[in-house]
Amino acid sequence: MTPPSVDHKRSPITPQLSRLGLVCVIFFTVAGGPYGLEPLVGSLDAGWAVALILLVPLLWSLPISWMVSELSSSIPEEGGYYVWVRKGLGEYWGFQEGWWTLCYTAVDMALYPVLFVDYMAYFDPRLSLGASGHASGDVFLARWLVALAVIAAAFTVNWLGIHVVGRSSALTMVLVLLPFGALAMLVLGRAGSVAASFSAVEMGLRHGPSSHLLALGLATVLWNYSGWDNVSTFAGEVKTAPRAYPFALGTAQVVIVASYALPVLAGVALTTSRHVWSESAGWPEIARLIGGPELGVIVAAMALVAAWSMFNSQLLYISRLPYAMAREGWFPQLFAGSSSTSGVPVASLAAACVVAGLIAAFPFTELVVLDILLYSIELLLEFIALLALRKRSPNLDRPFRVPGGWPGAVAVMVLPMAFAAIVAAAAFNERGPELYQMWVIPAVILSGSLIYLGKRRSRLAARNRLAIDD
Repeated sequence: MTPPSVDHKRSPITPQLSRLGLVCVIFFTVAGGPYGLEPLVGSLDAGWAVALILLVPLLWSLPISWMVSELSSSIPEEGGYYVWVRKGLGEYWGFQEGWWTLCYTAVDMALYPVLFVDYMAYFDPRLSLGASGHASGDVFLARWLVALAVIAAAFTVNWLGIHVVGRSSALTMVLVLLPFGALAMLVLGRAGSVAASFSAVEMGLRHGPSSHLLALGLATVLWNYSGWDNVSTFAGEVKTAPRAYPFALGTAQVVIVASYALPVLAGVALTTSRHVWSESAGWPEIARLIGGPELGVIVAAMALVAAWSMFNSQLLYISRLPYAMAREGWFPQLFAGSSSTSGVPVASLAAACVVAGLIAAFPFTELVVLDILLYSIELLLEFIALLALRKRSPNLDRPFRVPGGWPGAVAVMVLPMAFAAIVAAAAFNERGPELYQMWVIPAVILSGSLIYLGKRRSRLAARNRLAIDD
């Protein structure tokens, strides 16, 4: 197969992704199914787990998706939030938005190939890590090769074009949701199961968890409901983007909440055992208890599909960011090119895969709290850009507006940031010996400023040379 040619002078970006495709890409960018929620029930009990699953969408996801709907529908450009912040707050803050996103996404993106390998170990125990969380040289190499195969497959699908990503996401979303739908119906359809589920939730709410456990649980749920803004980076490739984004974000929100809440409610009707609601057992074991070993195997297999599809969607959005920034001179012009046939920024896509491949060589535990804090600082810039653009460009065509005028726009910023503040307070007060990890945040911020200043000087020098030549 001959690689598509690349044109560095112009962008052949054309709208190719349908509304349905956008819904499916959002699903895997934000969620990918209820995988990863099992320890939440085990640590907080059924009541508080379900409460957070149902409450967080109203106070975190809905405000963020409203903000994304307004800005994506009024500025449907490639680069998404990088463009919003640059237009609303200026060049400096636009660069910071892009840089901070690239930093936190670098490790976050590599999580999904590693998760794929972890789920694969369910079928091939030879890929399992030892009791200490480490692996021998042979196991280490085998796990890395599997992760690289996952990355290569996602690269191929993305390389073929955004419409192929949309179609593959639609297929895999159906595959992932079907067994969980069957799981929920098998349990909640039985006489007395709904009552047992609500009884488990009510009993769990009577016993409040410690503030530390509640904050960690909140961080886990926030992480599972994060990523709504990431789907903005390829807005230039979405058909009728001003109307598609509000529709797709709203539809995906309903699907994601249902995909989390219904399986959890069904599972707790059967058992609230912490041994079952854990990383080592989780959904495959719950499915086995409900529908036998066959359903357990299917749910475990769909975990592989979900992990691959989540990486596939992550790769789609992150590859557009260096492309948009390179076209404005912040990154090498190598990343400014795109395929003349598919419109895909091939160099940017390949670079994202290389970074993910290098990080995926090492097993690691996702630092959910740190991830949410890094995500929240760049999310804050997007909310401020929303307010700034309301003031600077009042006549900008806004097919969707955050309801409630200025008070509504301020409220949608305050609610998510309040959640982030709770997580931050818990992190700094109770992380103890892991507090050094919090230095990552100021390091990212400082590096963004230093890179901006250095690159700004080189851009000015290049402009001066051009002026002298003229």
